[in-house]
Amino acid sequence: MVTTRPALFVAAPASNQGKTTIAAGLARLHARRGRRVQVFKCGPDFLDPQILAVASGAPVYNLDLWMCGEEDAAARLHGAALEADLILVESVMGLYDGSPSGADIARRFRMPVLAVIDGAKMAQTFGAVALGLSNYRPGLTFAGVFANRVGSPGHAAMLRDSLPPDLTWLGCLARDTEATLPERHLGLVQAAEVGDLLARIDRVADALEGTEAAALPPPVEFVAAAAPRVVPRLLEGVRIAVARDAAFSFIYPANLDCLAAQGARLVFFSPVCDRQLPSCEALWLPGGYPELHLARLSANADMKSAIRAHHERGRPVLAECGGMLYLLQSLTDTQGQSATLSGLLPGHAVMQPRLAALGPQHVNLPEGELRGHTFHYSRLHTSLAPIARSRSPIGRAGTEPVYRVGQLTASYVHLYFPSNPQAAARLFMR
Repeated sequence: MVTTRPALFVAAPASNQGKTTIAAGLARLHARRGRRVQVFKCGPDFLDPQILAVASGAPVYNLDLWMCGEEDAAARLHGAALEADLILVESVMGLYDGSPSGADIARRFRMPVLAVIDGAKMAQTFGAVALGLSNYRPGLTFAGVFANRVGSPGHAAMLRDSLPPDLTWLGCLARDTEATLPERHLGLVQAAEVGDLLARIDRVADALEGTEAAALPPPVEFVAAAAPRVVPRLLEGVRIAVARDAAFSFIYPANLDCLAAQGARLVFFSPVCDRQLPSCEALWLPGGYPELHLARLSANADMKSAIRAHHERGRPVLAECGGMLYLLQSLTDTQGQSATLSGLLPGHAVMQPRLAALGPQHVNLPEGELRGHTFHYSRLHTSLAPIARSRSPIGRAGTEPVYRVGQLTASYVHLYFPSNPQAAARLFMR
């Protein structure tokens, strides 16, 4: 079954060019026009999807030909084509970065590429960059080029005139600090922390109204999978408490869907604010920013006791990255301030000023093999011996130890549950 829908792949030559800003602005622009917009984010990203979800009014799913898989990506795009009026996909980093890259996704699903280029410190070289993006590898369809952070109408004209005749100018945005999305060490600031986020996105959407980029992109054919995957309901009736607040928010929507499809009942709570766990058979502590909420996490003795009691009753716990840090004896932030945490895992971690690990990972657990990624600034010191180590498919992202204490599984790896739904389910089963 083939379904046709307008679609656009928003890419750039590098990070920090403004592609999230433009993708969010376009999503908001078309949503304001009454269209149902489905946005996807390439790569293992948690922060950009939060921004894009606010802009589109719908959850944002990830596409990654390795971590998620081609079948997963095809099914999600086809499903979106059945429901949405417009599909937008934001690339990861630069268009050709990674293996597989954003360009591989655009080429595989024949989506036209909108190249967003920061023109703030460029003149005619703008055209050379655009030409390189469009011609570096064959097989891509280019919708056009968009200039970001332009200084003046004259500057915009200079950038436009630098383009070769076969590349289409789709407009520009001027520098605008009131529309800029704030950042911190892991990327963009979380959507819930930006009080005027929708106003910022609306400001971008208003500016895009007068550009050629505001037009509905051309239709793309999306093909249904040959047969939908049947997932056994291994978690029928299992209540899983999921930490979700300002400290723990790195959650793939696809992971929630994966657990629910296997029968789990998901209940959410805040380790920062709540005093007790909700009634549950299993617990999931995803990644996030515990280092930014150390004082409140440390002071919430009732929650720490409740989590320890849950573990002592032999109930499953999955702790990923920041969730694992919360279960240590202590964590020290970049200012040297330490806090006592849950103490379920022996050891402590220290936040580093520089990135400690980044890259795709896959890990063989007793429950099965799962894929995911790692991205953290902390260093962990523990006496625990790992039960397994993740591996990188690109051979240079290092390995991450996986620890197990009773029914508790902890590591720096952010797992993508649909890569092996049954293995993910078994992590939450007694």
